[in-house]
Amino acid sequence: MVTEDHEGGTARWAPPLALAAVCAVAASLITGFWLPEPRRMVWWHPEIVVAVLWTPVAALLLRHRPGLVVGRLMLVCGVAAAVYVLALNLGPLFEMRGWPGADFLNWLGVWLWAVDTFGLTLVLPLIFPDGRLVSAWFRPVLAAALAVPVVVCAHLTIDPGARRFHNGVSVYPFQDIPLPISALILGTLLLALVSIAVRFVTSAPDVRRQVGWVIYPGVLAQAIIYLGETTPIGDPLRNLTIAVVPLCIAIAITRFRLYDIDLVVSRTLVYAGLVIVLTAVYFALVGAVSHVVAARGPLAGLIGAIAAGAMFEPVRRRLQRAMDRLIHGERDPYRIADLLNRRLQTTSDPSAALATAVAVVREALRASGVVLEVLDRDGRVTATTEDGVLGDRPQLIPLVWHGEPVGRLLFGVTRPPNARLAGVLSRNLAELTSAARLAADVQRSRERILRTREEERRRLRRDLHDGLGPTLASLAMTVDAARITLKTDPAAADALLENLRTTMGRTIGDIRELVYGLRPPALDDLGLAGAIRALGGVVATGDGPRVDVQVDGDLDQLPAAAEVAAYRIVQEALTNVYRHAKAGSAVVRLYLNGDLHVCVGDDGVGMAPDARSGVGMSSMQERAAEIGGSCTVGPGPEGGTMVRARLPVGLNGTGNGSTSSNGGKAVRS
Repeated sequence: MVTEDHEGGTARWAPPLALAAVCAVAASLITGFWLPEPRRMVWWHPEIVVAVLWTPVAALLLRHRPGLVVGRLMLVCGVAAAVYVLALNLGPLFEMRGWPGADFLNWLGVWLWAVDTFGLTLVLPLIFPDGRLVSAWFRPVLAAALAVPVVVCAHLTIDPGARRFHNGVSVYPFQDIPLPISALILGTLLLALVSIAVRFVTSAPDVRRQVGWVIYPGVLAQAIIYLGETTPIGDPLRNLTIAVVPLCIAIAITRFRLYDIDLVVSRTLVYAGLVIVLTAVYFALVGAVSHVVAARGPLAGLIGAIAAGAMFEPVRRRLQRAMDRLIHGERDPYRIADLLNRRLQTTSDPSAALATAVAVVREALRASGVVLEVLDRDGRVTATTEDGVLGDRPQLIPLVWHGEPVGRLLFGVTRPPNARLAGVLSRNLAELTSAARLAADVQRSRERILRTREEERRRLRRDLHDGLGPTLASLAMTVDAARITLKTDPAAADALLENLRTTMGRTIGDIRELVYGLRPPALDDLGLAGAIRALGGVVATGDGPRVDVQVDGDLDQLPAAAEVAAYRIVQEALTNVYRHAKAGSAVVRLYLNGDLHVCVGDDGVGMAPDARSGVGMSSMQERAAEIGGSCTVGPGPEGGTMVRARLPVGLNGTGNGSTSSNGGKAVRS
């Protein structure tokens, strides 16, 4: 809470301070009219540009982001520049009029420029853009940068004459000041530039874009400012570069996606490297040829020029590829695919493979974040693997496997990948995503089979314990009673035995029902085709619809699971036809086409548009799903309702090694 209040206070005070800085500059310029020209500050002084431009920009940044450390530094430096500008004219005026405070103002006018100059050129590069150092290794550099204004103040307090003037602007010539001070300033400057390079290389794409916006005008301004301390520099050029830098900082902080600055940085580095390489090659060849053929100077130059020209395009291509890899990551799709395949060989399960793939893609593309979504067969997201933060404008690559969407890849990069890279990534990750989805399907199927098996065991246990068990116990007691009665009253024992026979008949019926629940006996007696024809005959009795059963192919070698699923699906479908369809006829068709296909259609009233899936429909779908198949219920091509089921059979001679039918007889393999 204290931090929020402090940040809010900074944002509130920034506009008044910026206005005060501008007013201080105006007051100083007005004061200059009462001074003789030799002692008057020139109106093109660079600190005027800092006070008038950097301070308002800092106020705008702090209004946009109250806790911005870079904005606070700019505000402090701008106010210091304004006070320095004011002291440059007030000090001589107070001295001429004999007013007290002249010495203090003149003292400020000697060294205060060091605060804004070294604060903006040494401290700002170390903490831009987030206010933190790129590494803890640069803490001594930051301490040295903060110490430079203090050292300069002490030096100029002792030796005010160390400062020189060029065209009315004071300079601090490094070749004339003590060597330790020059080494401190220039060494800190060099390490600050190293910090910028390290941040540009190691940061996320968004931070690289922010640095890229400032690196061009910033480096140019640094060069002009520090060269201006040792050699005369044109004031318009210096002031222009100083004015451009805060505008670029504002864009980098608030609108760094306004232009593809990465392209500019990449091209600059490529052509700078190209100039260095070709120049080195040219002069090396010229020197070598001149050494061998001393009298043929023009020949040496010609050979060097031809060699440099021949190397231009290969070197440019290699440098461009290296820069693109540095800024945007790997752009060769086959390198990424090879890296992905090598990493995936070390994974142990599909979830680990997805995490590895996401990490490889983020590393290769230098993305701020990557998210891989796995879709189910209805298009819903079933699993998500992510690494990093996507950002507000992620790129999307759909993952399609054999014409079916299996997932989506989202990643945050500054430049979208080309079509070739997107295609290779899509194919590789689609295969991986499909495998992960299949593994998840298999796991869910195993869990469903396990639940079904346990439910079936529970039902059998309940039926045996609550039904058959007590009945058998009762039979045993009846037998014992009959034995005892038979010795004393044979006539009464006959009634007991008659009751025993009736109870045994009911028990046999219960056992048959229990067995029928496990596997319909008709499948063993008649085979699948005969059992379904028998079902059709039962449905067609009385006022039921006429049922036509069509069988294509040999169904004698089907696995037992497929037989039971087909029989139950047809049974449930014909029951629905009889009860709800008001149909005159129904057609049941079974045919083999790699899998067993079951179709049950009728000419009834069909399904209501808002009909919900009942227990019967869910039962048919579950029976198909249990063996890896599918079942759909919908309108028929000519009206009515059509049930379509696809049941995998996996025929390889004898099916799955379970009970199957063969000519109406049970066969066990």
